[in-house]
Amino acid sequence: MKPAVILVGADKGGVGKTTVSRALLDYLASRNVVARAFDTEHPRGTLKRFHPGQTEVVDITSTSDQMRIFDTLLSAGPKVSMIDVRAGQLGASLRALQEVGFLDAVKAREFSLVVLHVLGPSIASLDEIEETAPFIGDASYFLVKNFINDTTFFEWDPQTFSHYFRKAPESGELVVPKLNAMAYEQVELAGTPFSTFVADRRSDGSAAGHSFVLRGYVRTWMRNISAEFDRVGLPKLLENKPSPAPAKPEKRSR
Repeated sequence: MKPAVILVGADKGGVGKTTVSRALLDYLASRNVVARAFDTEHPRGTLKRFHPGQTEVVDITSTSDQMRIFDTLLSAGPKVSMIDVRAGQLGASLRALQEVGFLDAVKAREFSLVVLHVLGPSIASLDEIEETAPFIGDASYFLVKNFINDTTFFEWDPQTFSHYFRKAPESGELVVPKLNAMAYEQVELAGTPFSTFVADRRSDGSAAGHSFVLRGYVRTWMRNISAEFDRVGLPKLLENKPSPAPAKPEKRSR
């Protein structure tokens, strides 16, 4: 398996980007894929709060921190490196990857690159696609609609669809289902991975005493989002094995 990078980002804040990253780390662990994570919410680090053991906080605009990520892709034990990109930095991060030659290395099939682009609920968020499109020609690129907090998305009529998605014709769509609000809130308060909450454990491994009902909601949600990652063939993309083209975005009803 060649080294792979997963970039999770958005050009707007508050769209659930870190929630997607957290779910992805749980998913990879459930598939026995060893991964390391980089949290670019420097210096605070939101992702690191939930996955402290495998997450480093970096400044994606810093050359020395870029070296910490990309100079170690071949030597690091984990072959998958996930980067949770700070809100508003997705386009800038992709430009940085181009400038350091990483996108050329992806084109040369030295590395695999998966980009999860978390969209906001307004049609204005589709303008972000135009900014990222020039950089993702050799990546596996997915547009993510995150319903976890009961977000209501615009409907994609045919004209809107053709106007925006022709800019990224190889993109796929990934949908994050809604999670019961109380269950989501309790996981946030626990400050643990979703899988740890479901297992009714604290960060130190001791019993937590979480609600059976709320754990059930989270378990079902994790099963559904795992099915989405399976549907788009994420494990094969990371292994760089041939797989069907990602499903094209289509008009969905909630």
